[in-house]
Amino acid sequence: MSDPARLFTAVTPSAAAISALREELGRYPSGRGPLRWVEVPQWHITLGFYGMDDPGTRASWLKARLAGLRAPTVQLVGTGSFPGVLWVGVREHGLTEVADAIRPEDEKRPFRPHLTLARGRAFGTIERWRRLLAEFESPAWTATEVVLFRSDRAEDGRRAGPRYSVVEQFPLDSPG
Repeated sequence: MSDPARLFTAVTPSAAAISALREELGRYPSGRGPLRWVEVPQWHITLGFYGMDDPGTRASWLKARLAGLRAPTVQLVGTGSFPGVLWVGVREHGLTEVADAIRPEDEKRPFRPHLTLARGRAFGTIERWRRLLAEFESPAWTATEVVLFRSDRAEDGRRAGPRYSVVEQFPLDSPG
């Protein structure tokens, strides 16, 4: 048993999807505004959040639940917002089934796949970016693995949000 950590599972975007999104964001070089932007290496689509948990125990649980599951097709499309959060939406085939298989036992909220881009209280800035990115579509990709991440507070003193590190990766079966 190892030290408990804040854990979650996610799929990460393909290099082509990242490139397309970075290019789209780069079309609007001014006006990033007062938002706290998520750094590109931290981009992910959360499947399940487990809170404080033992990484080894959670990894064993995930391995059993992910065994034999098919790799989903994923595409970043459009944008939206939650209070204080700007995100890019996800079009998927099979991702919901993967998320359901590893859903935390006490999770009540529906699965709503998205990639968080920025956080902040500047509602007008979030809405402006939501409109600018409304028509965005990345290339589709096959998500060949689920990643178990740990979330730690940034130690550099910046208000950049948490830092994620890989605990373990779980391959998914190739699409049939």
